[in-house]
Amino acid sequence: MNFTNLFSGFNLKEILKHLPDAVLLLDSNGRITWANREAEFLFNIDTSDEADYYFDDFVNKGFELAGQSALKHVPVIAGASTDENNEFFIELNSSQYEDQFIVTIRDVTAMTKVLANAEKTGKLNKDKNLMLTRLANDFKSPLQSIIGFSNALSDGLGGEISEKQDKYVKIIGKNASELLYFMDKFFEFSKAESRLVKFDIKTFNAVNAVQEVIRSFDSAVLGKKVAINLEYEELASKTVTTDDSVLKTAVKNILDVSLKMTEIGSVTVTLMNPDMENVIKRGVEVINQSDNRAYLQISIKDTGTGLKETDLEDLFEPYSQLEKVNKKNFIRSIVLSTVRTLVDKLHGTIWVETEIMKGTTFNIILPVEKGIILEDE
Repeated sequence: MNFTNLFSGFNLKEILKHLPDAVLLLDSNGRITWANREAEFLFNIDTSDEADYYFDDFVNKGFELAGQSALKHVPVIAGASTDENNEFFIELNSSQYEDQFIVTIRDVTAMTKVLANAEKTGKLNKDKNLMLTRLANDFKSPLQSIIGFSNALSDGLGGEISEKQDKYVKIIGKNASELLYFMDKFFEFSKAESRLVKFDIKTFNAVNAVQEVIRSFDSAVLGKKVAINLEYEELASKTVTTDDSVLKTAVKNILDVSLKMTEIGSVTVTLMNPDMENVIKRGVEVINQSDNRAYLQISIKDTGTGLKETDLEDLFEPYSQLEKVNKKNFIRSIVLSTVRTLVDKLHGTIWVETEIMKGTTFNIILPVEKGIILEDE
């Protein structure tokens, strides 16, 4: 079909009149020489009268923006208003036809408000996290005092107490300790999400750092039939370059989760250099044709109860856990979300593999070589 012949009998304005978008024709001075019905309705004008309307009267720097749109072949968002001072936002597309501009316009006020609200909500969320992080010590200090005094009372430092009183004091201390643990993890999560996180990228011994974290769990495994093992034979070099506090926090939080799911058996931490195929598969950005020695994989495998499919859905999403009644799952999501947030900011990745009654493996890949470290802004 010859479309040139098909439209040859039509007047340009006749075609533009029936378009669903608002359409204006502007002369070389920015004067509106014609408008279709949609444009007249949008700007509350009537081009059939003898009044002169200029595009700049309705759109801030409208004629200049129309020229830029025509030159760069891109749409432009602009603020607009009518004679009745009704303000709104438009998206305009412009092209030049002989000595005039054809401008198509869409009212995008609703979309712009949604984006503005989203930006405002994001800022409020960051400000909230900032406030919580700065007030963390003020919240935790009273709890630490309660724990300290309850322990002192149980030890008889305040005088002899009855067996019943000792029982109540220990309950107070236990509940205060659990609350302090929750608050520690909650504030840690808030700080990870806030603008207060400043990474300190340096070179250090990864094996020593992980061993330090493992030693901090000596009291936690005391009395349990669980062993924490460390394997690093497949690691090409113990020396890595990244933020050591992120590495320690990640290992500590995952060990915390793994030990809670493991009553008997072991938790094994493995440090190795991942296959590049797996690095790419997991979505880690590969820079400057780096090889696997530029990346560190930390795998923490336990022999615990494993996780259900329903637990995996929101494992790293504490906000999605709020409507669920299981407090342990909520706290676990906070702990793991902190890890994911920090790892993501260093352009790494985390994933989990699990099997009911056989155990769970948490895996992390981090870039750990100078020249490929990318910090999230």
